[in-house]
Amino acid sequence: MTDTTLEGKGRTLWGDVWDQYKTHKGALVGTAVFLFILFAVFLGPYIYKVDPQYLNIRVKNQGPSMAHLLGTDQLGRDMLAQVLHGGRVSMAVGVIAMAISLLVGTMVGLLAGYFKKLDGPLMRLTDLFLALPLLPLLLVIIMLFRDTLRGMFGPETGIFILIVSIIGATSWMHTARIVRGDVLAQKEREFVLAAKSIGTPDRRVILRHILPNVLSPIMVSATLGVANAIITESALSFLGLGFPSDFPTWGRLLFDGANYMTLTPARVVWPGLAISLTVLSVNFIGDGLRDALDPRIRGR
Repeated sequence: MTDTTLEGKGRTLWGDVWDQYKTHKGALVGTAVFLFILFAVFLGPYIYKVDPQYLNIRVKNQGPSMAHLLGTDQLGRDMLAQVLHGGRVSMAVGVIAMAISLLVGTMVGLLAGYFKKLDGPLMRLTDLFLALPLLPLLLVIIMLFRDTLRGMFGPETGIFILIVSIIGATSWMHTARIVRGDVLAQKEREFVLAAKSIGTPDRRVILRHILPNVLSPIMVSATLGVANAIITESALSFLGLGFPSDFPTWGRLLFDGANYMTLTPARVVWPGLAISLTVLSVNFIGDGLRDALDPRIRGR
């Protein structure tokens, strides 16, 4: 008599990854918090239909109340509406800047790891970017190109393009070094050597044989890149070099509320809490993915 209980229950790589991911309690909590924040910032404004730019001086600098759940700012604008709308911009900056840095870092890492002639120049370029003081560099770039892009695309879109571009262009180095290390190991594997021996072009070897096997560190870098981009944008906005005051982001709300901390401390608590929860949840997700994608840990 054969045992049929396991028939039709074939194991897959991503099934094993999910099984391991589910055992990481921090990753599950982080995923739940991150999904809640995404739901709040993208769907919340359709539920809480208050204009974040509506001015009412008669209710300025108020604390939380039934009319304004998180209070108001110095111009009487609703803080909850501003936090929800500001989260959209901060999340968009984090995701798009992460995508740019991931694309550049993965391309540099693949080329440096696979082609020996390119390894030296690309890694020296990576070391050069790593040696640059990023925050002063960001400030200089913003001061040089801010007015030009504002004139070309408008005050909001121009600043968005500028901030996303410079964050993405200055945060790819760690991804490149991680991917290069994995490519150096993968290109000596038997299946890659076999593909080369039958005359497979280098481009096909990279895209079909090496890239799929280095996806795990790329995915982990993606999660951490979102958190780093949100923090960088918040720092720039807090320094007054980010988006204009009528285009709220979490960092901009912190900057605007810093002068009113003694009067209404909740103004810096809520955007600061949103940034902290988002970054923490993304970091926990990254930890869970790293453990789940590591074959030495998966299955324990």
